[in-house]
Amino acid sequence: MTATVRVAVPRKGRPLEAVLERLATNVGVDDLADEISSTLRYEKSVTKGRSEPDRDVYERLADYSDLTDPLRPEFSLLRDDRDGMPRRIVFDSVEVDAGDVRLHLVGREEPFRALRTHEFALGFDSADLVLEEVVSLDTDGIANLADVNARIDPMESDVRVVSGLGDTVYHTLMATPETLPPKADLDRDFVRDYQGPLCISPRYERLVEAVLGTDAIEHVDFVYPDEPAEEEAAIADAGLGVYLTVTGSTAREHGLVLGDHLFPSETVLLENRTEVDRHADAAKDLLSVPTDETQLVV
Repeated sequence: MTATVRVAVPRKGRPLEAVLERLATNVGVDDLADEISSTLRYEKSVTKGRSEPDRDVYERLADYSDLTDPLRPEFSLLRDDRDGMPRRIVFDSVEVDAGDVRLHLVGREEPFRALRTHEFALGFDSADLVLEEVVSLDTDGIANLADVNARIDPMESDVRVVSGLGDTVYHTLMATPETLPPKADLDRDFVRDYQGPLCISPRYERLVEAVLGTDAIEHVDFVYPDEPAEEEAAIADAGLGVYLTVTGSTAREHGLVLGDHLFPSETVLLENRTEVDRHADAAKDLLSVPTDETQLVV
């Protein structure tokens, strides 16, 4: 009998799409992945007011979900946290027949925390969340995945990062030309010698501390963008900052110089080491990526 391995996944957004793309590549479920992704993109468009549906939300939900066949996707209805708390259709569950094992993808608002509470052996979530929640701060910063796992206190969590999925954006240093001395490199060493404001998103304060190291930010004053200012504009006002970027085009439009990619922000495969058995190990092999496709490799 084929063993079923439950895997916690995000309910929506880029991280879920990264998981579905990996399944399409490794297991060959392209049609299923496309169906789930396209449904959620449409529903996001509805929630944001960019599309006008011809049926109410309950009719759409009933049409999308198939409760008679576990190999067909199910969706759920949640309240979105924006003004007015609109209802939003999100992913709930599907099983994927992968030969030796059957993967049961289960939607969770916080997959990482579901692993921490031992509900699952495997799951996917943002690498950022691991740095924000369980990585200990030290004088030296973090540059790679091996550092991340080494900084997780075994008394604090049994969860470890296995690998990234390659959907990479970067926490990148940015500065105005006036902030940089002539011929200076915008890197970690520059921050170590810098005194003044460093603009970041408030939610990333602990992450930036972990990535740069406490020594580097000893003389830094964290400042935050005022709503509804763009982060790049706020960094330009502060002179130095850290923000997520892919191409850096918006940063350059604000006159900013791009510096070091401090840390890759990817969706990562996670494991709770105390819950992993031989079936979960087999599932890990199915869900992992080649090392040349990801910045996050043990």
